[in-house]
Amino acid sequence: MAHLELRPQGGGFDLHFGERRVMRHRPDAPSVAIGIGTPDIAMHRGNFDIRDRLETRIDLTSWHRDGDDILLSAKGVTLRLQLRDNHIEFICDDPRFNRLYIDLVPVPDEHIRGGGEQMSYLDLRGRRYPMWTSEPGVGRDKSSAFTKAVDRTGHAGGDYWTTTYPQPTFLSSAGYAVHIDTTAWSALDFTDSGRHHIEIWSGGARLELYAGDTMADLVGQLSTRFGRQPPLPDWAIEGAIIGLKDGENSFARLDAIIDAGAAVTGLWCEDWVGIRDTSFGARLFWDWQANPARYPDLGRRIERLAARGIRFLGYVNPYLAVDGTLFPKAAAAGYLARQQDDDAPYIVDFGEFDCGIVDLTKPEAASWFRETVLGRNMLDLGMAGWMADFGEYLPTDLRLADGSDPMLAHNRWPVIWAETNAHAIAERGREGDALFFMRAGYSGIGRHCPLLWAGDQSVDFSRHDGLQSAIRGALSAGLIGNAYHHSDIGGYTSLLGKVRSAELIQRWAEFAAFTPVMRTHEGNRPRKNLQIDSDPDLLAHFARMSRIHAALAPYTRALCRNAATTGLPLMRPLFLSFEEDPETAAIE
Repeated sequence: MAHLELRPQGGGFDLHFGERRVMRHRPDAPSVAIGIGTPDIAMHRGNFDIRDRLETRIDLTSWHRDGDDILLSAKGVTLRLQLRDNHIEFICDDPRFNRLYIDLVPVPDEHIRGGGEQMSYLDLRGRRYPMWTSEPGVGRDKSSAFTKAVDRTGHAGGDYWTTTYPQPTFLSSAGYAVHIDTTAWSALDFTDSGRHHIEIWSGGARLELYAGDTMADLVGQLSTRFGRQPPLPDWAIEGAIIGLKDGENSFARLDAIIDAGAAVTGLWCEDWVGIRDTSFGARLFWDWQANPARYPDLGRRIERLAARGIRFLGYVNPYLAVDGTLFPKAAAAGYLARQQDDDAPYIVDFGEFDCGIVDLTKPEAASWFRETVLGRNMLDLGMAGWMADFGEYLPTDLRLADGSDPMLAHNRWPVIWAETNAHAIAERGREGDALFFMRAGYSGIGRHCPLLWAGDQSVDFSRHDGLQSAIRGALSAGLIGNAYHHSDIGGYTSLLGKVRSAELIQRWAEFAAFTPVMRTHEGNRPRKNLQIDSDPDLLAHFARMSRIHAALAPYTRALCRNAATTGLPLMRPLFLSFEEDPETAAIE
């Protein structure tokens, strides 16, 4: 087993992990620096503009040994490097310093993957990746007219690195992996061929190192580190989950889809809580209880579906609309995150409606949400699952009950949200049966979240925000320990006149047939976009793909068992299985 070893060299030192040199420190080329900075952050509906007002930066040029530790210093400031078998603790003796810069030694011609769920590129070399969960943006290509237009109208265009699920973990084709154990804002910078540069907005962090004989070995180690998902429920892989938000008419449309020959095991109606029409499209009414006007007698409807072997799924997130009935109850009980300067609930603008944030760091608030919303209003109604959305929105200028710095809580928030959902299912004894899926994530999400989905792709084929990005997202997320991934068939975001084509729906359905879970979505503008049941040809094609997906269930189930044992994802880049073939390294 590889371990860290200090080797003095040329007035400085090299750090080796096994036989691989990972850090090179010389007085004229120090490997570590510290600094003092103040973040400047503006959030616009989950999109973040982040800048750093850096007051000072000090390269730590001097060093000496202190037992098993290394002390780096300059200008009266000391940073301790505690060396352990496979990790380095960086500890600063001056609390004023809140920036840390680390250079690692690259390997010539290596390929770098990871970074969480990266949608644009599978190989990270040559680019810089900030680690901050956020809206991914629409278009995500600053050179495109479409992204520029979205930026002009809503500050929401995104970029190649914006993602709902970042994770400061990367794997090298040279047989090692690195994880930065922090929830602070950080960046992995691979733009310089002579170094891997890491920036962390904290005075300390832990750098973990892993070595493996194969990439598959590394993936298994990371899966163990961050938590393995249990096998998916049989019903989730034995047929398609049909997403409809058409009120009571959803049931009649489902029957027509089944009559067309589709293999169906789930009906997903995110509008179970009602609809709010906005300029963005059909949004949901975030009050987390069944809307009897839109879905009369929903409990009985769910029972009838269950008798046919069809599960019903809903939608939920940790925010409460101020014009709903749950918001005043939660506010009166002190269950909402607060303003920094008073006890008033912190209010977030979600685009033409405002919401409070359930403070999941407060045990009483988390318990109330699990019992009232996820328990009584959803599981007890008969739901077998839901989309657990919006884990990436936590603002940085609020107060949380546990007193944590919101700059550090922001990246941790998706994991807290996942844990809340998992605990609610466990409290009802529904493990192995009920299933929720998330787009937001960070280190440790796999310990709680059983299934990822790729988020809100644009309704096109594009590299950065279309069908291609859903494929890359699945492959990158799988490399850091997430076994199960899927996407919205046909994409979600339809803006500025962009709508689905018949070919897009067909190609996406063909892709989805070979993913662990096959699920449709009507998108943000259902009436302006083609749906799988818009015409007989589209429906016949989808039905055939759903039957192929269902026929693959025994194979998928075997892969689920393998994932639980080895940590290997079901959707794998070719180099994970054919590492000896150099041609696979560049295939995305």
